[in-house]
Amino acid sequence: MATMHASCETGHRNPFDTTTAAMIVLDAQGRVTGWSPAARNLYGADIRDVLGRSASEVLRDVRARGDTLQGFGAAGAPEDARTERRTVRRPDGALVETVLRIFPVEQGRGRPAWVVMAAASDRYQEWVTDQSMLSGLFTQAPVGLSVYGPDAHLNWANDVVQQVMGWRAGEWEGQANRVLYPHGTILSPPEYHETEEVLEEVLRTGEAVLDVHWRGPTPAACECHRVYSCSYFRLQDDAGQPLGVCEASVDITDGYEAQARLALLSRASGIGTTLDVGKTAEEVAGLVVPDLADSVRIEVMESVLAGEEPPSAASGAPTGLRLMAERTGSAPPVAQSDALLGVIGSRPVTAHQRLLAVPLLLGGTTLGTITLLRQPARAPFTEGDRALAEELASRTAVCVDNARRYVREHTTALKLQRDLLPRGLPQPSGIELAHRYIPTTGPLGVGGDWYDVIPLSGARVGLVVGDVVGHGVDAAATMGRLRTSVRALAALDLPPDELLTRLDDLVGQTRVGIHGTPGDAGTDRALGATCLYAVYDPASRTCAMASAGHLPPVATGRGTGTRQAEPLDLPTGPPLGIGGLPFESVEFEFAEGTVLALFTDGIVKARGRDVDEGVADVCGALDASAGSLEKACDEVVSLCAPGSAEDDAALLLVRVHAFPEDSTASWQFASDPAEVAGVRAFVREKLEDWGLDEAAFVSELVVSELVTNAIRYGRPPVSLRLLRDIDRTLICEVSDGGHTSPHLRNAGDEDEGGRGLFLVAQLTDMWGTRYERQGKTIWAEIGLGQEVPLDLLLQP
Repeated sequence: MATMHASCETGHRNPFDTTTAAMIVLDAQGRVTGWSPAARNLYGADIRDVLGRSASEVLRDVRARGDTLQGFGAAGAPEDARTERRTVRRPDGALVETVLRIFPVEQGRGRPAWVVMAAASDRYQEWVTDQSMLSGLFTQAPVGLSVYGPDAHLNWANDVVQQVMGWRAGEWEGQANRVLYPHGTILSPPEYHETEEVLEEVLRTGEAVLDVHWRGPTPAACECHRVYSCSYFRLQDDAGQPLGVCEASVDITDGYEAQARLALLSRASGIGTTLDVGKTAEEVAGLVVPDLADSVRIEVMESVLAGEEPPSAASGAPTGLRLMAERTGSAPPVAQSDALLGVIGSRPVTAHQRLLAVPLLLGGTTLGTITLLRQPARAPFTEGDRALAEELASRTAVCVDNARRYVREHTTALKLQRDLLPRGLPQPSGIELAHRYIPTTGPLGVGGDWYDVIPLSGARVGLVVGDVVGHGVDAAATMGRLRTSVRALAALDLPPDELLTRLDDLVGQTRVGIHGTPGDAGTDRALGATCLYAVYDPASRTCAMASAGHLPPVATGRGTGTRQAEPLDLPTGPPLGIGGLPFESVEFEFAEGTVLALFTDGIVKARGRDVDEGVADVCGALDASAGSLEKACDEVVSLCAPGSAEDDAALLLVRVHAFPEDSTASWQFASDPAEVAGVRAFVREKLEDWGLDEAAFVSELVVSELVTNAIRYGRPPVSLRLLRDIDRTLICEVSDGGHTSPHLRNAGDEDEGGRGLFLVAQLTDMWGTRYERQGKTIWAEIGLGQEVPLDLLLQP
């Protein structure tokens, strides 16, 4: 137990204390007349052996040449007290070094006598050292010492405390601690809030409390706050009764602030964990207030926030600043006019400087400013504070520049991706569409998700959704390559499995370093990309689709019970670029009004949720928002919000419709030129039934040329299908069993043939050929209401 007795028992007792010192009484002739037990213990002689003997003999100094105890037998007034050192030989032969204090006294009738107090030299030396130390501690050491009574009122304070606090004599005596230090604050340990709590605990338990950090104003230091390390221990008497508490305090302001600066720099390593300038600024503001300043204002240039290159520091003070963070402790906020006083962080700190502005510099480029303010109660900024502020500003500048570079790349990639994505999707008559693209908002950057809608021949429509591995500009550019390739392959009217096979071949041909050897330039971003391609035919209400590593679509109207939306049972082939594995195409038949949801994994994958749960949520959203596709889009997109910082997401909703049964007509005929006239009559009659008489002439001419071409160059069977696309176009399709590719010819003036396909191309909006396993189909779309180009028909 750390305590202090009033008698200094825990230190060294006064060796000349009358209760413990050796006492020897001498008469006027210097003879021993009194010999205490302590004297017997010290010198080893019994009182019977020394009474009446001369003190010069009994206490003879064996190291001296003569007797030094002079003056004991002189008459007259006693001499002044004196101290002597003497080495005496004990009766047992041992030498004992002692210190004597000789006091003259008067006996009865004015006769002189002496009292000699003796103590061992080593004990005396220890006591002298203690007294010297205490004297130096009380009067010379820069340690504040205060003694509080049991009522926590100040009873005594040394000169250090009085000088620091600027107290006048007597004005502090008997005052309570809370009255003497009304504005002080305990910084640590956290279990104490007031000094009186510490005094009460030490007084009650007797346990010392060490190294309590206290901060408060000191009038002698111009009211500036200083930090002290205070230790408290109980004072008690010989019986163990508490007398009060002693407080020892040492000014540690410089060391405390230096340590705080180091700790602040250590914590600063945690800033900039995100690429968000606002969050980084808030993190820095939280670091500096209140440890370094009472208020802070952090501003960043508008051009930096936009991802642009900032001007160099040589161009002058930064302009066009935006406030990103402002924090205030006990001080009023930094005014903008103060912050724009000029960047003075690189200049030496002047005396009493309480406003410090440092630039966010990076390689000679100014990104913004950090402005710090201290209240008058706090010490002004020092050179150490300036160096710390500059280091913090340097680290902040790196984080801000990283965010600027990210914004620039993210903006570039997002613009590239949006330029590559369809600005507006076509609206084929057989479907309704709604779509969304949600870019990433986190540090990963823009991804490579995409979707597309491709009109195909025969009123069919191609539906595409895909996902490129990775993020950033490379992913967006790769997405553009794949989207273009899919469109080019779709123009060939390939079935889904064959289209993905050819796309897989293209990716395999461009991949680099699939095994990642050290000399490789890298790996093509398209390697490992996923894609789903579907073809919907409104005439048959069928949809054929195939997947290259992509999630299957969700379709409504296929579930049971309360849940109507279900993922389709579609085999998932390998991702693109793997090669050597087949893709499987599956055909589904959809009822009128079925909603088909094609999406990337960003819709269904999020932190804390697996893919199956995400797909189930998509099904639930489609069930809950029957009717509006736009509403359904919003419902589904809301599901991916928790993961939007991790991956981008693409969503394509399609509501399918079927053409009316009377909008199509088919006829299969023999492969005989004589059948052409009958085919023309069939077309004319059907158009009359549909009320399309104005299109009969062109339609008969086109069908006649296509049928003649099929009979002449194709193989049986030969058939014709007419498809009316809801007042938009009339589609004529002639199929045969051959695979010969038709092509346009430049017929000469004297040639009898070779002009058929040329006439078809001139009289129709579009025409082309699609190949199937059982043959080919030549199709042509005739715009309803168009005028017949008579000048073309009059050409030779």
